[in-house]
Amino acid sequence: MEKLFSYGTLQFAQVQKSLFGRLLKGSPDELPGYCVEKLKIKDRDVIEMSGTDLHPILMETEDLSCFVAGTVFEVTDEELAKADEYEVDDYGRRPVVMASGVKAWAYAASRD
Repeated sequence: MEKLFSYGTLQFAQVQKSLFGRLLKGSPDELPGYCVEKLKIKDRDVIEMSGTDLHPILMETEDLSCFVAGTVFEVTDEELAKADEYEVDDYGRRPVVMASGVKAWAYAASRD
């Protein structure tokens, strides 16, 4: 199983059921060194699934007092691939270390 940190729409029950066919199991955690901004999504399928066109997006910061609260979920490799398809091109998956010390994947602003 993989660990996936969600701070946005992947926490929504309707998104999990639609995308993965089940509700994910997870635990609350925080990601230090990041803040959240809003991103206007244009992908109609993503908007329909999430119910909103404004999604949060992680932005890395050098200010380690900044942190983002969310949930670390356990997902299969197949579910991680489905999450990759769900996230629009503005997001990139990267490894992160949570405040708890857990290593997880997170979707943050794509690096150029």
